[in-house]
Amino acid sequence: MTKGPDFKTEADLCAAFVAAIPTGWTAYAETAGFDILLVRVDDGLQIGVEAKLKLNAEVLVQASKEWHHDATAEGPDFRAALVPAGQHVKGMAEICAKLGVTVISMTHPERIQERYGWRPPAFRPDLPNKKLTAYWSGEERGWYDWCPAKRCTLPEYVPDVGAGHSAPVALTDWKIRAIKLLIMLERRGFVTKTDFKHVGIDPSRWTRHWLDHSAERGRFVRGPYTPNLKAQHPTNWAQIEADFAKWAPAEVAA
Repeated sequence: MTKGPDFKTEADLCAAFVAAIPTGWTAYAETAGFDILLVRVDDGLQIGVEAKLKLNAEVLVQASKEWHHDATAEGPDFRAALVPAGQHVKGMAEICAKLGVTVISMTHPERIQERYGWRPPAFRPDLPNKKLTAYWSGEERGWYDWCPAKRCTLPEYVPDVGAGHSAPVALTDWKIRAIKLLIMLERRGFVTKTDFKHVGIDPSRWTRHWLDHSAERGRFVRGPYTPNLKAQHPTNWAQIEADFAKWAPAEVAA
């Protein structure tokens, strides 16, 4: 019987990788333009990861995007292409190394253990060591420090979305602000232009298309086209709502 692929989709590949990440790292899915932005908890070091089912030119371009020779641009410390083990186009790994993109090879340890009786690491190489001596001594030859002027801006909350989907859903700064507005709408039954200003959202699209005008002047209520971000981000919605007293206007939080 022919063995099926270890990972059927890029989303499966990303999910397996995130599940195998060691303690001390946080995975931000669909953040800063990467499938996964890994952040080391202790010091904030970042790895931007792009996933593909085969190591090819497309994933290399994606992993090294947004550089543009701009010395002040945000970016991660390291960049990586995540691919299933053995799925390399000849010569691409060498090209990646010359361009400073690490190739992370992902396996299914359980399958290898079943076939051969030993359990390998879920992925190689290991993530960068916090000890600078390990990096600068050349022990971590597979990682290439891009030395960004500043690291990627992180959202206030770790996104509750999957990574690597063909139609990705991202938790953007705008969405966090929109969720705050919708929580006020849900709690109070209406919002005003002052509420838009408080959360930092332009009211134009909302007041013209997404919300209905209340019978009381200056108030806007839920309408048939109001975005349902609670369904799209249930975990983040609950987290943001739990912090209500921290971000809501004093008169609303009281």
